[in-house]
Amino acid sequence: MSRIEAVNDFVIKFANVNGSGSASANELFAKAILRMGVPVSPRNIFPSNIQGLPTWYEVRVSEQGWQGRRGGVDMMVAMNPQTWDADVAELSPGGYLFYDNTRALPPAAFRADINVIGMPLTEICNAVYSDPRQRQLFKNIVYVGALSVLLEIDAAEIEKLFGEQYKGKEKLLASNVQALQLGREFAHEHLQWPLGIRVRKADRVGDQIFVDGNSAAALGCVYGGATVAAWYPITPSSSVAEAFERYCGKLRVDPDTGQHRYAIVQAEDEIASIGMVVGAGWNGARAFTATSGPGVSLMTEFIGLAYFAEIPVTIIDVQRGGPSTGMPTRTQQADVLACAYASHGDTKHVLLFPEDPHECFEHAARALDLAERLQTPVFVMTDLDIGMNQRLCRPFAWEEGAQYDRGKVMSAAELEAGRDFGRYKDVDGDGIPWRTLPGTHPTKGSYFTRGTTRDPYARYSERGPDYVYNMERLLRKFETAAALVPQPVVQRAAAETPLGVIYFGSTSPAMQEALEVLAAQGIHLDAMRLRAFPFPASVADFIAKHERVFVVEQNRDAQMRSLLVNELDIAPQQLVKVLHYDGTPITARFITQAITAHAQAQREKVQ
Repeated sequence: MSRIEAVNDFVIKFANVNGSGSASANELFAKAILRMGVPVSPRNIFPSNIQGLPTWYEVRVSEQGWQGRRGGVDMMVAMNPQTWDADVAELSPGGYLFYDNTRALPPAAFRADINVIGMPLTEICNAVYSDPRQRQLFKNIVYVGALSVLLEIDAAEIEKLFGEQYKGKEKLLASNVQALQLGREFAHEHLQWPLGIRVRKADRVGDQIFVDGNSAAALGCVYGGATVAAWYPITPSSSVAEAFERYCGKLRVDPDTGQHRYAIVQAEDEIASIGMVVGAGWNGARAFTATSGPGVSLMTEFIGLAYFAEIPVTIIDVQRGGPSTGMPTRTQQADVLACAYASHGDTKHVLLFPEDPHECFEHAARALDLAERLQTPVFVMTDLDIGMNQRLCRPFAWEEGAQYDRGKVMSAAELEAGRDFGRYKDVDGDGIPWRTLPGTHPTKGSYFTRGTTRDPYARYSERGPDYVYNMERLLRKFETAAALVPQPVVQRAAAETPLGVIYFGSTSPAMQEALEVLAAQGIHLDAMRLRAFPFPASVADFIAKHERVFVVEQNRDAQMRSLLVNELDIAPQQLVKVLHYDGTPITARFITQAITAHAQAQREKVQ
């Protein structure tokens, strides 16, 4: 029997039942490998119910540091009879199937080209534990113990993690260590080890941190100066507001007075939450909300008001599968067009596309600056893959003494000196007017905030020329934004090439690996990672320099490609769709195969 042989370079997938307590055990497994100095990239693929349905936890172990999904599974820990056939089918030839063999299975349940490892987990736990819940929970720890032997994972690192998790709870600590040792002892005595895939200590983590994107975005909002958050719970964005509350409790409480210098409101619905944020932004506070696609749909009228009345608003959209309720616990990049043109009428909104938790932190803070500088809604377009999964990334950094960009805010002294104030007047050609904050001056600088059309001095007007002036000014402001948003990152191929690729957001880690694989196959691509909309001139220049440009995205309708065609007047045939939208994060193998197939088809046409 052939078997996969690899050290510090494999994919292991756990197939469990939701609500069984497996997620924490599987996370423990991943963190133990990380503590051995080997980079990991875990992904929790879970259902949208409380318990009973299938859940998976996939861990990419990569000493090279690849953080995207590779594609393929080298070892399956099959703990769910409901998904047995599909889980076994997913294994690569020569891979390893680990399962609970307390109850015998017929030979037809297995494949001839995989290595089968049976362990009577239920029998072991039933013999030691009498409580049904303990039997279920500790079965997960027992298989982690067995895997630590099979894969040569340092058990001391797992015990250290137990110590950190159960500090001050010695009874829980002792029972978890006992379950771990049960698994290790059985594996030592009854299983053949080590396997062909295993872990070896390395020093490849360095100073990187391990954090999820939602926590990173929340911390970015704290450092970016947000003092108001209003939200309504929705998967997968709820933990943004929850993390913001935790961080504010540590960083936004006056140590002398105990005064809380922040306001967090869980509203009755998404409409109320965005309304509160718009009100706070109008009043001069830095405010944000966190939501997902269905929430954005409900918020669009208020988003349109903020755009037209020119009120700073930051919206963190943790995208999920749609439309309607869609797949609440799956990932996509399918809100691009909905957010770019949110609300009725002619609107265009600023979108930021972070690639990892580090950029979630940076972009959240920057969005608050841009919202005030531009006096407009700004979206941070993250997604479930980045938001709810932990990633290795660069440590966060904040410049000591950094000043917030409040934009064009007229002071009481300027008003008192007689400076001309037209709330919706373009005074310097960038489309951005001056504003005053409520209470700035007792008699000067007042205006009506309107969702209706008006003249440059905020006086109600239905005159066509006033409306056209305002709409063209808003367009100039959007053009100004193109120079202020994070600029694209370009990566040139090692050889001259007529091919390019454009990608963004959570596609980035898989794309980086795919570029290396494609280059090794002789397919060279210049690459551009988009970080924001509106697109700067460099995006059109990049496309113009290539005969074909692949646009890789995670949605059905090629939304980013449509945005490029629409905004830059690009010939559609120049942009080649590479689309992945089954709700799981895109893999390097999927990208590689799609681009290779297209390149081969082009060669055959030429021949």
